[in-house]
Amino acid sequence: MSTQFSTTKSRWLHLASAIAVLLAITVSTDGFAATEGGNSADAADEKRLSVTSRIGTGGRRGNADGSSTTDEYAALTTDGERTARRSGQQTSKSSGTASVAAATLFDFWIYDANVVLFSDDDRDGHYYGIDLWFDADTIYSVADVYAVVYLSYEGGPWNEYAVTEDFTIFGADSDDEYVLITELMSGYPRGDYDILIELFDAYDSSYLASFGPDDSSALGFLPLEDFNRDTPVVTEVSVSVSHGSGGGATGFWLMLALLAIIVRRSFPRRSA
Repeated sequence: MSTQFSTTKSRWLHLASAIAVLLAITVSTDGFAATEGGNSADAADEKRLSVTSRIGTGGRRGNADGSSTTDEYAALTTDGERTARRSGQQTSKSSGTASVAAATLFDFWIYDANVVLFSDDDRDGHYYGIDLWFDADTIYSVADVYAVVYLSYEGGPWNEYAVTEDFTIFGADSDDEYVLITELMSGYPRGDYDILIELFDAYDSSYLASFGPDDSSALGFLPLEDFNRDTPVVTEVSVSVSHGSGGGATGFWLMLALLAIIVRRSFPRRSA
């Protein structure tokens, strides 16, 4: 008799525990909250930082020498008129203002340029890597030049982001094409950017030619953001059983079915 009572009591305790668990059930899995990557276009106080490698021989078929430079610039300028820094305006390599004779403007040109974007860790379609190729030509057999490259955020002013070393071009030879491979590390909010290339004389830093989005669509509307904003996104997952009205009816009937199974297993039917 006592054994039967003990068994029955144990089954009732088991059933009560199961009911308590089912009434309180809430399964929640917390992930990392999705972040916006600090995408404020107001980058007035954020310095721009980038890392650039250069291939001066053979273009993309050539090999970088393994060296790279880390370049730091003032905060991104986003407001104002977008005017090219051409015709004698001082650049990071020029020692002063140089006048450019109109006759020389047709002696140099950039034949073509294109861009390959890379590195999008958060897979939002915005990249922090820029592989820029261009081919500069001249009417002269040999000339020493350098190039300054700019980015424009959402149609705003041009902001310098990289400079080549001095390199030699040979007439209209395609073998003197140049490649700049840059990773934007900070200071570049998510958005569409344009690229402008300006060519200068290595001797006196006089302006020679330019090439930008007006010359090729390949240099316009490039989806970019810096490395610091390119953070992988893991969305929050939450699963719960609702005990309210309306949509909670499904959860109620599911709980009832589970209770029936527990009762059946706790109090099996005796055989005759």
